Amino acid sequence: MTRSEQLAEQLDWYWQNNLRPRLEGLTDEEYFWEPVHGCWSIRPRDTSTAPMSAGSREWTMDWASPDPVPAPVTTIAWRLAHIVVSCLGYRVAWYFGGQEIDSETFAYAGTADEALKQLDAMYGRWNAGVRELSDADLEKPPTVGPERFPMVNRVLHVNRELIHHGAEISLLRDLYRWQGGGVPRRV
Repeated sequence: MTRSEQLAEQLDWYWQNNLRPRLEGLTDEEYFWEPVHGCWSIRPRDTSTAPMSAGSREWTMDWASPDPVPAPVTTIAWRLAHIVVSCLGYRVAWYFGGQEIDSETFAYAGTADEALKQLDAMYGRWNAGVRELSDADLEKPPTVGPERFPMVNRVLHVNRELIHHGAEISLLRDLYRWQGGGVPRRV
């Protein structure tokens, strides 16, 4: 197995055995659930109370620049959009020649099913691109994008980000199911 295949397999094992199964059955109610007041989410255009919003169509993503301290809690919708656009989308375009993605013009998903389709497509492109990298490719800095570390660092960073944000989404699903204590909600 090549180094790039090992890197792709590391993330794919997590994807196949942890994250993707945890997303099965995600409802729109869970997708938009706000566990606390002031959450950032994906919202219908012109309904955000965040300092800024981005998106090209009827749904936009809450955000601010610079990031507030402390950062607001975000919904599953926001976290999935962050993975699709910022963690995977930018880098698929930069490193593997995918379609350019821009948070300002992205068509954010207004349903859980649509978001999962976006996630599956972008993850598939990322994983396929990583598998095609040679050992020499992994040692060189990418020629595009803002990062100037060796490509192996970029791949490990994206793997870590997807695992990190996937765990946050999994926790939000657990909290949604167990809100109110006692018996978990059926979803």
